[in-house]
Amino acid sequence: MAETTATAVMAELAGLEDPKIRAVNERHGDDHGVNLGKLRAVAKRLKTQHDLARELWATDDTAARLLALLICRPKAFTLDDLDAMVRETRAPKVHDWLVNYVVKKSPHAEDLRLAWSTDPDPVVASAGWALTTERVAKNPQGLDLTKLLDTIETDMKPAPARLQWAMNHCLAQIGIEHAEHRARAIDIGERLEVLKDYPTPPGCTSPFAPIWIAEIVRRQG
Repeated sequence: MAETTATAVMAELAGLEDPKIRAVNERHGDDHGVNLGKLRAVAKRLKTQHDLARELWATDDTAARLLALLICRPKAFTLDDLDAMVRETRAPKVHDWLVNYVVKKSPHAEDLRLAWSTDPDPVVASAGWALTTERVAKNPQGLDLTKLLDTIETDMKPAPARLQWAMNHCLAQIGIEHAEHRARAIDIGERLEVLKDYPTPPGCTSPFAPIWIAEIVRRQG
C-alpha cells in the first residue's frame, strides 16, 4: 500500500459513507458517516504512513482526519504541529482521538498539558485536562492534587460542556486513584452536582463523580 494516494483513500472513504451512521454521529457533533470498525480496517491495511496521514489531515474531512490519526507516527509531530491540530479540530471524535492516540504518545505531551490547561479556548483547555487526567492515573509524581481539586471546585460548574466533562473526569480519577483525596473529591462532586442527571444506559457507570468513584473503587476491591 506504499503508493496509496490521498485521493484514492478519500474515494474509498466516500464509498463507506452510510447516511444512517452520519445521522447518529451528527447528533454528537461528528460530521461523518463511516463505520469506525470499517475505518479501523482501512487503517490496519494501510499501516503507518505519516506523509499520507498529513495529506489526509489537510483535507479537513472528519473521516479522513480520523484515519490520519490511526496511520500517523505520533512522535513525528512537532509541538507546534500538535498545537495547531488541536486548535483546528472541530469534531469531538477527532479531538478525542487526537489527544488519546497521538498527543499522549508525543514527547511534547507534558509541555502541551501545561500550556493547554489554562488556555482561554475551552476546547483546547479540555485537551490539557485530559492530559492531566492521564498523569493523575499513571504518573502523578509532581502533580499538586490539592491545587487541582481547588481549581475543579472553583471552575468546573460554570465551564462549557467539553471542558466541564474533562474536569469532571479528572475529579473522578483523583478520587479513584488517590484514597487520601477521595472524600474531598466525592464532596466536591456532591456539592457541584455536575452530570448528576446525565442519562446513563443500563449497565454503564454514571459520569456523576461520586457514583463513578464509588463504583470503580468497589470493582477494584
